[in-house]
Amino acid sequence: MTRRSPVSPAPGPLEDYAHGFDDLFGARAQRQAFRRYLEGLLLPAERNKTLTALANTEPVVGAQRKEAQSLQWLLSESTWAAEEINRRRIELLLEDPATAPNERGVLIIDETGDRKEGKKTAHVGRQYLSSIGKIDNGVVSVGSLWADERIYYPLEVDPYTPAHHFEGGKEDPRFRTKPRIALELVEAAVAGGIPFRAVVGDILYGEHRGFRKGLESKRIPYVLALKPSYAWYRPIGEPGTVEEVARSARWDGPDDPGEWVKLTRTFRDGHTQEWWALEAECRPFGKEKQKRLVVATTDPAELPDLTSWYLLTNLPAPDSSRATESGPIPAEVAEVVRLYSLRSWVEQSYKQVKNSLGWAHYQVRSDPAIRRHWQLVCCALSPSAGGRTSTSWGRMRRRGWLSEKGPLQAPPRRWSGGKRETASRHLLCWPEALRKVRRWLEPYIMLWRYWKAYSDRPPPKELRRLLERVFLGKGLYIYAH
Repeated sequence: MTRRSPVSPAPGPLEDYAHGFDDLFGARAQRQAFRRYLEGLLLPAERNKTLTALANTEPVVGAQRKEAQSLQWLLSESTWAAEEINRRRIELLLEDPATAPNERGVLIIDETGDRKEGKKTAHVGRQYLSSIGKIDNGVVSVGSLWADERIYYPLEVDPYTPAHHFEGGKEDPRFRTKPRIALELVEAAVAGGIPFRAVVGDILYGEHRGFRKGLESKRIPYVLALKPSYAWYRPIGEPGTVEEVARSARWDGPDDPGEWVKLTRTFRDGHTQEWWALEAECRPFGKEKQKRLVVATTDPAELPDLTSWYLLTNLPAPDSSRATESGPIPAEVAEVVRLYSLRSWVEQSYKQVKNSLGWAHYQVRSDPAIRRHWQLVCCALSPSAGGRTSTSWGRMRRRGWLSEKGPLQAPPRRWSGGKRETASRHLLCWPEALRKVRRWLEPYIMLWRYWKAYSDRPPPKELRRLLERVFLGKGLYIYAH
């Protein structure tokens, strides 16, 4: 077998991570561009992470430089399968004890809408965009996310294509609604052996009867949100909305809460907050079977909009007649609230991290190129937790950066921002991990760029020692003191 030509290595643990994907790329140029793309996504953004920004070329006029053209070719012209890259990424997450999923976690379904101009981009159309909170021209994607109290990470993502892209409109067999895409993502997670306690979704999926029926037909547990005004057929005189059900429950203060149950929510920073939960009894929703309605709030008297949840679940109560050995594991009210609370990752961290990595900054139009960009962003998110230190000593020595005595300091077993890590770290925070990665990635990339722009000669001894340090994944504290 012909030996593969080496590529210019990425610095620090990023090289070992990228090496795990090399067998999925058939050409050296693909492996090279893959590393440069990840580096650009992980670096802090001085401007939107378009191809010229990722390649560090001048906007517009620099688009024709080979550095930018190689990334354009990686997205639009080269032959590699985004599905295979995503499958390998998930395999690496499953193999790491710090990120392996467990049955206490949840599978979160959520959509992301990003503004895009013009009409030529695949999947573009006037639709509701969650990033700006209104209807505008843009692209919407539906994604699945695994999360527990320790960590979250994306699993799959699929674009939603508006009906006007199809000849038959909404009647076209190729047209898929967001809930239908979401159901396919859930089925893919189940087929992939991803364990989770329940599927969690917002109001769009909670109020969609077809999505709920699809989960129930496959005996998949769920905890879905409802609007306060969500109503069902009921006799005259009975509460007709979920908010009316909650307000009809007796509440005479914390000392006499009636049917309300006190909960204590503990957050990642250690602080706690007092919540109250109510398991309401209501008639069957139309022709559907009886469901559990759980209301959680910080103030049962006022039911504030921002801190009140109205949840529908098919998880049976421990003392319910539906709690059978063949069905879903019963869940207390506190457990139902805990499962939905994990969705806070989406609004508080996940979307912000994706935006920092350039999720919506692509300037390509074809469907394969957009999907590839999204998968590369997901790959850039994964190594933010750190990885094994690169062992490219031979390549560094050939470039004249190391003496014959070897590196200045032996590489640690595992690095994240210059600190020794273990695989059993309890909590992983992607924003914090991303900042740690940038402590060694940004100094190395930027200093090396500056030196190459200044001189063709090898770096002086002092600069070489600094470059060696950050190349090994030893971070510098670059924030103001």
